[in-house]
Amino acid sequence: MRRLGITALVVVGLLLVSTAVNAAMEGAEKSGIPAYGERVPVRGGVLNVYRSGGEGQPIVLLSGLGTPAPGLDFAPLVRELGGFDVLVVEGLGYGYSDMEGPPRSNENISTELHDVLARLQVRQPYVLAGHSIAGFYMLDYANRYRAEVSAVVGIDATIPKPGDGQVPEPEPGFSVERALAVTGIVRAVTFVAPGLLDPDSDAYTDDELHRMRLMMSWNFGNPAVADETARIANNAAALRDVTYPDDLPVLAFIADESDDSTATKLSSAENLLANVSRHQILVIRGSHYLHWTESIRISAEVREFLISE
Repeated sequence: MRRLGITALVVVGLLLVSTAVNAAMEGAEKSGIPAYGERVPVRGGVLNVYRSGGEGQPIVLLSGLGTPAPGLDFAPLVRELGGFDVLVVEGLGYGYSDMEGPPRSNENISTELHDVLARLQVRQPYVLAGHSIAGFYMLDYANRYRAEVSAVVGIDATIPKPGDGQVPEPEPGFSVERALAVTGIVRAVTFVAPGLLDPDSDAYTDDELHRMRLMMSWNFGNPAVADETARIANNAAALRDVTYPDDLPVLAFIADESDDSTATKLSSAENLLANVSRHQILVIRGSHYLHWTESIRISAEVREFLISE
């Protein structure tokens, strides 16, 4: 028992030291590295928006669940979309936005997005383009603000599936993920084995990869993303039987990951878009993060789809 007690004290001491060192390093990093984008206050908090500054049609990019730095994660696609006015809107819990806020319901996320685009006076109508879980929010947003959206582009976007109903609302509590970040364990992993977390792509600069690793250690397991994750089932239930407006053009990219999921995703997309008079579904061989490796193809298809609109 004595040995166990000494071991426990040593472990606790190491964790306390690691936590203090991690906090000091994070503070130094944040003060020494200029933030990208512009922080914009909305009703839910403050959102960070990276804007390319092009003079063409606005395209609003929304990231997948838990992406630590959307403004960097989308960098290859933003570069390929040169000429468009590309905006990467980082929701609460993402990038340089606030790390907590109101419940991460479809309605709150859509309202915050609408607020930030209105404050920035983004020219309407704009294109909504999103990856993964952003499929929920684009579907909700397009129905709430149809007149402001000219088209939707899904990058292996998640489609709400029928379920057994709602689950209990999440409540604040201890987060293992956040503890891993605060104690510096996530930082250690990104340092020792960066390949585990880096995008599987050669389209990023060394500086972008370095900053994404840092922001993973800063933002991992934050309260907003934890709440959003816990609400996936209820957000999906709220969108059951919801479809895109008949007259809204939709371009859907499906990632073919060489497994059984491809046929399921294709069938779900066809069902979702059956009522949409102008839609296109493109299956591309690659991982779920298609924009990591297929930004050139995605950009070319988006341009063609919008021109023929």
